[in-house]
Amino acid sequence: MLMAIFIFVLAGLAEIGGGYLVWLWLRESKPLWYGIVGSIILILYGIIPTLQSFPAFGRVYAAYGGVFVILAVLWGWLIDKKTPDMYDWIGAAICIAGVSVMLWAPRS
Repeated sequence: MLMAIFIFVLAGLAEIGGGYLVWLWLRESKPLWYGIVGSIILILYGIIPTLQSFPAFGRVYAAYGGVFVILAVLWGWLIDKKTPDMYDWIGAAICIAGVSVMLWAPRS
């Protein structure tokens, strides 16, 4: 379970971090290398979820979506300095509950 969480967090950081670098390049006129490095990180993001041991692509990516929401809220708070409100936290909690049900519910 800890490895699954680690891989989800790693994928989320790669997606958000890579996307953020591309954002800075295109929207805030940062140098081209921001876009190149961001794009490389986004390619790695596409590979990282394949390291999950869960057999179903759809389930892995659906569960990852919930983890992504939490990481995006945290990224906005810590990096962009936009404090999440109560509804951001409630939404994030709902997402993590959904991820837990999808991945670890007992199945026959």
